[in-house]
Amino acid sequence: VQLQAYGGGLVQPGGSLRLSCAASGSMFSINGMGWYRHPPGNQRELVATITSAGATNYIDSVKGRFTISRDNAKNTVYLQMNNLKPEDTAVYYCNVQARPSFYQPARDYWGQGTLVTVSS
Repeated sequence: VQLQAYGGGLVQPGGSLRLSCAASGSMFSINGMGWYRHPPGNQRELVATITSAGATNYIDSVKGRFTISRDNAKNTVYLQMNNLKPEDTAVYYCNVQARPSFYQPARDYWGQGTLVTVSS
C-alpha cells in the first residue's frame, strides 16, 4: 500500500488549504484514516481521524476550522483547512489503517508528508 499526499503550501493567516491523500496498491480493506502533523520544534500530534463508517474526531485546536472526509471509492482522505493560523504550520502526514490482504491483519501506513506554512 502506498500513500501519496499533496495540497500543502504557503498561505496567509485566515486562508484555506485542502490536503488530499490517495492510497494505492494491493489492499483488502481500509479501516480508519487520519491526518497527523509535526510542527517545528514540537512532537507529532494527531489532527483528525475518520472511521470507515464516517465518524470523525478532531483535536480541540482545529475544531470548527478543519474538516476531514473520505472517498471510499477513490481510497482517498481529505483535510479541508479553513481560517488557518500560524500555529497550524507543520508537516502534515496522512495515516491509513489497512489490511494488505484477507489473510493479514490491519496495519498502519504513512504518507510522505506535505508542508503547510501559514505566514503573512
